[in-house]
Amino acid sequence: MDVPSLHSQFLSDALPRIRQDARMVGVAITGSLVGDRHDVYSDVDLILVVDDEAYDAVMRERLALVGSWASLVAGFTGEHVGEPRVIITLVGPPLLHVDFKFVRASDFAERTEDPEILWDRDGLLSGVLVQQPPVTPVFDLQWIEDRFWIWVHYGATKLGRGELFETISFLTYLRETVLGPLAARRVGAIPRGVRHLEAIAPEEARNILATLSGYDRHEAGRALLATVDLYRRWSDAGGAVVERRHHAEKLAMQYLQDVIDQGC
Repeated sequence: MDVPSLHSQFLSDALPRIRQDARMVGVAITGSLVGDRHDVYSDVDLILVVDDEAYDAVMRERLALVGSWASLVAGFTGEHVGEPRVIITLVGPPLLHVDFKFVRASDFAERTEDPEILWDRDGLLSGVLVQQPPVTPVFDLQWIEDRFWIWVHYGATKLGRGELFETISFLTYLRETVLGPLAARRVGAIPRGVRHLEAIAPEEARNILATLSGYDRHEAGRALLATVDLYRRWSDAGGAVVERRHHAEKLAMQYLQDVIDQGC
């Protein structure tokens, strides 16, 4: 695996220490280091596969274990991203972001993409990858359509009240939740917010520039209209069968336009 020298040195130091713990079944790596988009700024995303019977005990010791495997600077658990099994850390110096995800051996097969196995004590991990393919996450366009026009109204209320920080934050949410995944879908990539969008969908990324806004009411209104325009165009592409909420769309857009006109 061809990775930057700092990342390579971390793996060379940590893997032998991890292997000394008999409760560990194997170690795999996922994320950008597995593909061809890694650079010196990439994180290390490790999967620590733990014997099922030892899992609870290991989970209680996670931070201490990480500290014994690497020079831990700081770390916390990943509940905020819906993944409490992950310890998000800085190790070093030199500083390196490393995510340690602890999974039961019986759960290793549950994945959205294939990791690269770095160490496999008894060949268990390799066998699992062969027997059970990854499950690609489904982008549910109906879920978006059911919510989008309510979101548009919400953004319009923030704009109308003059809460521009809230409006700017909301535009970011729509890029992460709606436009980024739609852009990835257009080029056949896995929807993951706006991550790597400049590289995987450069034309779409340029279009999304129109949804950016500074601290200016006129700019924010323009950005909301641009967001709606891209959603309409991109959600209609690809042949997905979606029940459109036309009545909600008409009323929400009328409300947004009224708010924008009031500020002119």
